[in-house]
Amino acid sequence: MRNRRLFAAAAAVVLVAAGCSSSKSSGSSAGGGAGGSGKTITIGVLTDLTGPAASGNKTYPQGVNAGVLLAKREGYTVKYVVADTQTSPTQALSAAQQLVAQDHVTAVLAQSALTFAAAQYLTQQKVPVIGVAEDGDEWSTAKNMFSVTGALHPTVVTTTLGQVLKLLGASTVGTLGYGISPSSADSAKAGTKSSQAAGLKSGYENANFPFGSTNVQPVAIAMKNAGVDAFYAAVDPNTSFSLITGLRQAGVNLRAAVLPDGYGADTLQAGPGALQAAQNVYFALGYEPVDLNTSATKQLQADLAASGTTGVPTYGEYNGYTSVGLLLRALKAAGANASQASLITALSNIHNWDALGLWGGRIDDINDRVNLGTPQLCSWVSKFVGSDFLSVKGADPLCGSVIQGVTVG
Repeated sequence: MRNRRLFAAAAAVVLVAAGCSSSKSSGSSAGGGAGGSGKTITIGVLTDLTGPAASGNKTYPQGVNAGVLLAKREGYTVKYVVADTQTSPTQALSAAQQLVAQDHVTAVLAQSALTFAAAQYLTQQKVPVIGVAEDGDEWSTAKNMFSVTGALHPTVVTTTLGQVLKLLGASTVGTLGYGISPSSADSAKAGTKSSQAAGLKSGYENANFPFGSTNVQPVAIAMKNAGVDAFYAAVDPNTSFSLITGLRQAGVNLRAAVLPDGYGADTLQAGPGALQAAQNVYFALGYEPVDLNTSATKQLQADLAASGTTGVPTYGEYNGYTSVGLLLRALKAAGANASQASLITALSNIHNWDALGLWGGRIDDINDRVNLGTPQLCSWVSKFVGSDFLSVKGADPLCGSVIQGVTVG
């Protein structure tokens, strides 16, 4: 359930689970130290390869691997070491310590529901961190952390989701969020307010659902009794797909089920049950979908294919690729033998980030930690039919605005 980078009601869910032993895999041989050697740099990749959050984050290293090819074309050799958080706060910290103290990485790229657990350590060590603001407000407060999707503002309400649901024919909306995660809960609440601002009825809101649960029958019955014909779920796909199945079995005619997770291989490789549940479901994405065949999406797919990954990219792959892209931009500005300090300085001076063109020409000031940028107000929506993700006309993208004076919390 990650980024949730959409609707400015980021559905980033802070997953907390018990962890055990450390885990590391290498995408390229490690080496270097706390500074690059000429145009060679060693970085760490912090992500959820295992545990509950892996369903949306485990493909992040594949995007990084494709980004390595992008960097190579520009004359840079990027070596990386992957460390698994195991969806555990304790292990997330241990993994970060391993990357810094043992692998001597110059920078860390991160897409994890548990980045917050390692953030203080990485900040104390003055390590530049590039990645995805999906878990907590450290991306807004820590000056060594830079999100490729912009800062996380889950309590801000925008018109985007409500406009998407209205476009899809919704009339009465239900929202669902996990109580264990403030950002997930806030996203569900913001979804309700956005729907109301679009003139839609709020039939059901549950911002306190148990994390990871598939015991959705009580929710399905409550939504049916409330006349819900559309919903937005800021939860894990397992919960979302179970709810969709439950609503259909209860005879609810869903006009629109909108999910912030599951675009691409995350659904295509999830098994027949998920594929069936996902039919005619709408998936929101903060980047251009590949069926639009833009120059940026073609380059992304070409680099993924050249690095061994084919098919419709996942959100994690988009983020891994753009994370290396942002690192590359900082490397160019920092000059030869870039240090951690020079990279942070270079990143701090970037005010016109375009996500390698994957925002359709829109730009964002990644150093504006207060306001939502234009790309964060936009959502590309795709409908899953058969085995294809088809862009929805009118939401390719749909860009809303912040609703002034309306917040959740």
